[in-house]
Amino acid sequence: MKLPFAGRLLAVALFASATTLASLSSLPAQAADKPKVALVMKSLANEFFLTMEDGAKAYQKEHAADFDLISNGIKDESDTASQIRIVEQMIVSRVDALVIAPADSKALVPVIKKATDAGIKVINIDNQLDPAVLKSKNLDVPFVGPDNRKGARLVGEYLAAQLQKGDEVGIIEGVSTTTNAQQRTAGFQDAMQAAGMKIVSVQSGNWEIDKGNAVASAMLNEYPNLKALLAGNDSMALGAVSAVRAAGKAGKVKIVGYDNINAIKPMLKDGRVLATADQFAAKQAVFGIEAALKSLKGEPLGAVDGVIQTPVELVTQPK
Repeated sequence: MKLPFAGRLLAVALFASATTLASLSSLPAQAADKPKVALVMKSLANEFFLTMEDGAKAYQKEHAADFDLISNGIKDESDTASQIRIVEQMIVSRVDALVIAPADSKALVPVIKKATDAGIKVINIDNQLDPAVLKSKNLDVPFVGPDNRKGARLVGEYLAAQLQKGDEVGIIEGVSTTTNAQQRTAGFQDAMQAAGMKIVSVQSGNWEIDKGNAVASAMLNEYPNLKALLAGNDSMALGAVSAVRAAGKAGKVKIVGYDNINAIKPMLKDGRVLATADQFAAKQAVFGIEAALKSLKGEPLGAVDGVIQTPVELVTQPK
């Protein structure tokens, strides 16, 4: 049967439309399947997390065909409420995976449960979520990161070799409700106690330069015989350096930190800071993103007791 002209035009149009739809569904399907990964960090005022973000962005640029990246951070280390809001926004945005350095090891667990209930794969980096709280929520969230206690112990042992048995030392801790702060303090204590040092004070510097400075100043004032300050990160170590200088004790009170940020390197070189630990900030988020992409594909992560161990190394004055 021969269709009239108008009917033939309609048939051609329908065929062309169907062909176009078929080709569109076959080509962009791959792009539509490209997962969206959210990276949620702590304070971007901390050089460590800026370095982490830069490393993640560089990695995504090299693997642009494999995933899209959304990165976020909070204004200060203890702004847990803002970080919770960011995670909630990522849930609404329907990201496929969430890689998070939680500001608090316990307070972030409920919103992370919301994320997993929404079908989002969650990978924990930098600061480990509290295992007991995770268990209470029936959550299995892999932690990708270094052994903070081991790293701090390495730094503490190096410091102890420069001190005399019985010397007084103070520990400037990070945010006390975070697992990595607790683990670093424990590592410092392991080293100091093994060497016979006297720990006279442990106080939180909230991971921040100004708070670290205030805590160091108070310790120096209260304990005039203080011989060393062990800071849980390099930002607080920077504050301690200023406090020691202001107290007129430069060269008399030894300082160590943790993170090996760029700002600490000149101080390692001239001896204002004795040692730090490098946990490879630029790779931290990348390790987490790689785990998230594996998880999305259903591939094994190789975690041992829920942990994927990453490196940490002692850094001292360059030769």
